[in-house]
Amino acid sequence: MIRLFKHYIPHAVLLLGLLDFALLMVASELAWQLRAMQIGIDPGLLEDRWIPLVGSACVVWLAMISVGVYGPYALRSLRFAGARLLVAISLGIIVLAAIDWVLPGETFWRSTLLYSMGFAVLVLVADRLLLTSFLGSSSFRRRVMVLGAGDRAQRLRELGDKPEAGFAIVSYIAMGEPERAVEEAIARDAIHDLGRFVENLGVSEVVLALQERRNALPLNDLLRIKTKGVHVNDFSSFLERETGRVDLDTVNPSWLIFSDGFSSGRVFSSAVKRIFDIFASLVLLLLTFPIIGIFAIIVKLDSKGPAFFKQERVGLYGEKFHLIKLRSMRTDAEKDGAKWAEKNDSRITRVGSFIRKVRIDELPQTWSVLKGEMSFVGPRPEVPQFVDDLQEQIPFFGERHMVKPGITGWAQINYPYGASTDDSRKKLEYDLYYAKNYTPFLDLVILLQTVRVVLWPEGAR
Repeated sequence: MIRLFKHYIPHAVLLLGLLDFALLMVASELAWQLRAMQIGIDPGLLEDRWIPLVGSACVVWLAMISVGVYGPYALRSLRFAGARLLVAISLGIIVLAAIDWVLPGETFWRSTLLYSMGFAVLVLVADRLLLTSFLGSSSFRRRVMVLGAGDRAQRLRELGDKPEAGFAIVSYIAMGEPERAVEEAIARDAIHDLGRFVENLGVSEVVLALQERRNALPLNDLLRIKTKGVHVNDFSSFLERETGRVDLDTVNPSWLIFSDGFSSGRVFSSAVKRIFDIFASLVLLLLTFPIIGIFAIIVKLDSKGPAFFKQERVGLYGEKFHLIKLRSMRTDAEKDGAKWAEKNDSRITRVGSFIRKVRIDELPQTWSVLKGEMSFVGPRPEVPQFVDDLQEQIPFFGERHMVKPGITGWAQINYPYGASTDDSRKKLEYDLYYAKNYTPFLDLVILLQTVRVVLWPEGAR
């Protein structure tokens, strides 16, 4: 994996993304050449239109990121990737047509965009037909050795067996565990020179998967491996990198203290984040005010009660604030206290079901973003009653309040709607990853991926 602004990107994804970007520029150029030939004009020099070429490729490429073209399933399933590609290219072309209407130019007319769309579909699908098996091959998977044969090693094996895994485990070394979960593990005593053994297998990374309370750290082995130029990683850090979440089953306070993250550079990130929040919230409020107004009237007509729902939530550093949303439930929905939303929840109104699925009920929260109580990106703000209960049941739950709550977030795009303590625990693992590693780049990734969640709202309730 390559670490970009504290966020890890698999080599295969990065290579495919760069290749797609180049092919999108090729598709735009072919479209212009064809259109120029049809109407009998001189296409001109390529160097005179490289800015429109790069700009058009950027728009479609960002649309591809938004709808999940580079997600794990898209890289393993051509059918899945093809469907997402069609949606992404269509969205990109619509945006480009709007740009052409607002800022008319001489290079890319709307008629040219239709050709560009056709060429883009052809080259990108052909690209995937040729490269899918290659990108999924072992050549793009890191060769990993696991020190340990217990439950943690078994968890790594299950993770590595997934088709989207970016690593392949080439050997397990039993380090004297009383009970083995991985039967094929080689006993440490059977290997004379562990450093040479690692070299012979072409291992690029060794993961320490010991139950540290039961086993002393094999310092001599780790030192020998490290001096061979092989990366050594602990179990929790490896899981964080591979899954994009902090594993609560194995993490401890010392790991959070000494691991990478929560750096001083976040002061700059926070300043950039606030500037973006102010600008984007002003623009979004101006653009969506008519939509909010129309649906406020519809909500009012659909069921008795106010159009807007106001509720106390927990924000940054545990401070409480009032959140405003379009009302999607009956007015007596919480007469007995706050409770989790359920599938096919009878408290949700007819209009409420629709506005939840398309996230229109979230739009008034933009006012909280403008006031600085929330951000566009961050952990979901919870009600005080839930927070008090969850802090007693889930370790490190309070750490999620070290960043501002958000309308969307890393947990929201990676895990379905949480409606139980177990769901909250899983979402906290993603929230901790975000609080630990957030940068403007990660915020951009989350904002783009939110489009996918809106288009395919499997987790909306």
